[in-house]
Amino acid sequence: MPVAPKFVHVALQTNQLAAMRDFYCTMLGAHVVYENGVTCFITFDEEHHRMAFFQPPQGQLPERTPATVGLGHSSFTFPTLGELVEKYLELREAGIKPRVPVQHGVTTSLYYRDPDGNGVELQIDNFADADEATAYMMGPEYAADPIGPSFDADALAKDYQAGVPEAELRSRAWAAATPQLNVIELLTS
Repeated sequence: MPVAPKFVHVALQTNQLAAMRDFYCTMLGAHVVYENGVTCFITFDEEHHRMAFFQPPQGQLPERTPATVGLGHSSFTFPTLGELVEKYLELREAGIKPRVPVQHGVTTSLYYRDPDGNGVELQIDNFADADEATAYMMGPEYAADPIGPSFDADALAKDYQAGVPEAELRSRAWAAATPQLNVIELLTS
């Protein structure tokens, strides 16, 4: 039986190494492992680096646009809804707000944009294991709308802190009852 690889890191080219380093260190609670002005490596766990940034010395790279082929987003998961809410509040205090929160059903997700315009998803899994998530993805609710509704991230934090049951906060019904955004438009613009 073949051995499955383990995901290790993402490397991004940038024209603004310091801004990208600072954004991801704040976003992920990461720290710099190595930096030399052209390359920077950061990590937030046991891996020697989870993200790398490279600023070509030969000059400016063309600016990325939402209509450009490339990375749609990277995604980072939290073990609990409380930890996701805590990170949301910490980032909001630092002036970093999600572009669009989405209740996918399979995940509760907050989508951000980094200084270069790359998408960054912070999320929690809404099911105990991959089999349950896959079964949901093969069911009627997901088939009817695989993206899901947007939701108000401030309302999520407020309701979580008020003790609303997590099962309710992880539901599409709860999300649909909050102010809606055009998810597709925001994710692709």
